[in-house]
Amino acid sequence: MTNQWWKNSVVYQIYPRSFKDSNGDGIGDLNGITEKLDYLVQLGVDVVWLSPVYESPNDDNGYDIRHYQKIMDSFGTMEDWENMLKEMHARGIKLIMDLVINHTSDEHAWFIESRQSKDNDYRDFYIWRPGKNGQPPNNWAANFGGSAWQYDEQTDEYYLHLFSKKQPDLNWENPALRSKLYDMIRWWLDKGIDGFRMDVINFISKDQRFPDGDADANQTYVSGHRYFMNGPRVHEFLQELHTEALAGHDILTVGEMPGVTPEEGKLYTASERKELNMVFHFEHMDIDSGPHGKWDVKPWSLVELKQILSKWQLALETEGWNSLYWNNHDQPRVVSRFGCDGAYRVVSAKMLATTLHMMKGTPYIYQGEELGMTNAHFDSIDQYRDIETINMYNEQMAAGRKPEDIMEAIHVKSRDNARTPMQWNSHPQAGFTTGEPWIAVHPNYKTVNADAALADPNSIFHYYRKLIELRKKYAIIVHGSFTLLAPKSEEIFAYRRSYQGEQLLVISNFTKMKASFQVPESFQHLKLKQVLIGNYPDSLSKDITPEIPMRPYETIVYHFIS
Repeated sequence: MTNQWWKNSVVYQIYPRSFKDSNGDGIGDLNGITEKLDYLVQLGVDVVWLSPVYESPNDDNGYDIRHYQKIMDSFGTMEDWENMLKEMHARGIKLIMDLVINHTSDEHAWFIESRQSKDNDYRDFYIWRPGKNGQPPNNWAANFGGSAWQYDEQTDEYYLHLFSKKQPDLNWENPALRSKLYDMIRWWLDKGIDGFRMDVINFISKDQRFPDGDADANQTYVSGHRYFMNGPRVHEFLQELHTEALAGHDILTVGEMPGVTPEEGKLYTASERKELNMVFHFEHMDIDSGPHGKWDVKPWSLVELKQILSKWQLALETEGWNSLYWNNHDQPRVVSRFGCDGAYRVVSAKMLATTLHMMKGTPYIYQGEELGMTNAHFDSIDQYRDIETINMYNEQMAAGRKPEDIMEAIHVKSRDNARTPMQWNSHPQAGFTTGEPWIAVHPNYKTVNADAALADPNSIFHYYRKLIELRKKYAIIVHGSFTLLAPKSEEIFAYRRSYQGEQLLVISNFTKMKASFQVPESFQHLKLKQVLIGNYPDSLSKDITPEIPMRPYETIVYHFIS
């Protein structure tokens, strides 16, 4: 089972609203994606993960689906989608679609029926409960703020929504609902797609007692995560999904799983269990979150980052498989978060890319990451579009916090940091649209853009291209075992990869200061074959010495043979 194509692949995530607008309405679309496929060919990626393009009222930018088998008008038509798929496949690029089956839109036909009456055939497609003493059924908080329950006058009951109130949760306990979902999944697979990224898929099984979360004296609504993250029937449901819908298809499946542990990750991804190929965990994405969650920003620690990534590497080394990512549509830009988006933007972006792509697992690149795009840093809340960001701002203002303090957290953590338009060139609106973009373009587009990157042989883009080429050329990058080195260093992230008589030594300086790395004695009897890659002009000629000096944000990969 070591030759599955998705183990050798590099995936590129497209957030369609922000990628490329072909018709001047300010919203990216499917024809815009088709127009830019040769750019992806040049980068060398194998797979595109497309964030949702289904019909949606757009309360949560398409993650609230009104119809699973129709395309959102602003993105184009089903014919546009079919043409895009055909053009991807003609270029050797596979397509995985976003599968959002924890919840739908409240405008989905199933939910419209469900709320009509308590004995409606679709009632149990969703999770309805009576209130308690005029209050919601329990004290769970929604991920976008407020209660996770919404009262509905028509039937005098509450429905569960773990996200926006316009995103009611589906009731996976109902076999009829599951059957409908499997029909839909098979329909998309029959159209020729190559897999799915499954949105919050470890939330689909809820503890049917719906107990209160642990109360906090200062909060009306509290986290109920332990009653729906990795819930009681989740493995059963995923195995059934595989048997009923996925089996017999040579596809990539990756599950987004907040709160998943390495031990659970192994269960979800072990091939003999027939659940998923890989998961997205969030541990490394939470290291700058304080005790009060995402918006409670705290300094992050390199020692902790290394410990988390190493733990996942080791847990899934012999069974299961890792996904590797720094960025996606929900996370701030990595060069602003773990690198330096000022003077060392280019070298730190290359360093972060090397550190990730040389690990064991399937790497994911989020659009613009290969250009070193940076966080938005908008001045005013009026420039933000993300429902989570806006809700948090309004809640904090109501609680009496200063706007400038709230904006500080937004600058670091808002999902809109990743959603500003793709920066194609130095023309107005970064070449993204000829109209008014749905969200403002980052002002640095005049220098940070694809045209400039393609023209510069030393750009971040060409560095990513080289990393992808190396993965295709050297089996050790795909299959080698992982050993963390210098775990206590607060400056250096270093590790060893080993495979069939070859070894890689990957060294990255995560600081803007000079640092040094003591090479373990075990490397000294090996023969240095070459420097595979590095991010300074003279990297390829940098000698291996017992103590290697590392410049600000420098990274280097040494290749040894026994």
